[in-house]
Amino acid sequence: MYKTPPFQAGFFLSTFEAKSKLMTGIFLIFNIGGGEIFFILLIVVMLFGADKIPEIARGLGKGIKEVRNAANDLKNEINNSTKDDEDLRKFREKVEKEKKDLEEIAGSVRRKLDP
Repeated sequence: MYKTPPFQAGFFLSTFEAKSKLMTGIFLIFNIGGGEIFFILLIVVMLFGADKIPEIARGLGKGIKEVRNAANDLKNEINNSTKDDEDLRKFREKVEKEKKDLEEIAGSVRRKLDP
């Protein structure tokens, strides 16, 4: 008889516990209890039928994945634009510094040329 090594069983339990805590947190946010979940599942089965539920779940999963990808793309774009803004700010600071240096040099040259 094959027994599962204890570290694998522990990993499964810790993963399961983490997922159950996440789901509990989600249900607390929406204030949904066990009875309400059962009622929602019953309505879904009655409306769509048991054979359509996997298709609906796949579609929802793909939709959620698309939304996450779009959100990540938007986040990356914002980060890149702020990085560009930092580069532009640094460039402007360098230009202002050079401008001040040139004005100081020009001022000393003018003083020497004026009688």
